[in-house]
Amino acid sequence: MAITEPVEGLLYEKRDHIAFITLNRPERGNALHGSMVGPMKEIWAEVREDPWIRCAIVTAAGERHFCTGADVGAVVARGGKVSSGKGPLTDEVFWSPRQNRVWKPTICAVNGAVASAGLHFVVDADIVVASRTATFLDTHVNVGMVGAVENIGLAKRLPLGSALRMTLCGKAYRMTAERAYQLGLVDELTEPADLLSSAEEIAKQICANSPAAVSLSQQAIWSSVEMGYRDSLEYGWALLRMHWDHPDFKEGPKAFAEKREPQWYSPDAPAH
Repeated sequence: MAITEPVEGLLYEKRDHIAFITLNRPERGNALHGSMVGPMKEIWAEVREDPWIRCAIVTAAGERHFCTGADVGAVVARGGKVSSGKGPLTDEVFWSPRQNRVWKPTICAVNGAVASAGLHFVVDADIVVASRTATFLDTHVNVGMVGAVENIGLAKRLPLGSALRMTLCGKAYRMTAERAYQLGLVDELTEPADLLSSAEEIAKQICANSPAAVSLSQQAIWSSVEMGYRDSLEYGWALLRMHWDHPDFKEGPKAFAEKREPQWYSPDAPAH
């Protein structure tokens, strides 16, 4: 699969084993529109299936907004629904890597205000880098909607009271980037001009490692959020043993002993 056609509201490019996904509706606060769902699914499918891609960065155009949530005008046109609402979550929502079953690390580079549906990208990212000018808020209750999916993600990454305050106070409460960093929602703070270079540097550090080992390690950590401690340890042990038969398991120690850069295994991939 290769995404070659321009997509309204999205920019997508690949370089240095990194997929760059940029929300590109700055005139609308980079709000999410229904027409973006299909292309976003295709992009995440390529990230998931192309072995050349080892990491992804999600960011947005402009400096003022990362994503202001769902395009309210479009929601009104749909009768107040953000999707058909007829199926389970796995059949309805496709914005984030987790929602698209992508097990390659994703870095969210937050360049400005992020609200409501925009929080999908934050709470489901593996690493969150934010500009010092970024802010975080949730406005579901202000427009009579339930704060649920993104907000449950917030409760996994923030103290419960902080997640509840953001959810229940609506637009009256904006969490600053500094406060989000203090509480662990943000992993690294940068000056605005350094945001993308910082995110890309982290992505390159990840890409230097065994893609197979990275993916399984990622799955082990995320599973621990959903399982009890004992069950997550057993699952992690199973993933660890699964990797023993992978070529990278032998290549890593061999390269270290020979004082050279490892040559990680990669199945045949399309030329880039």
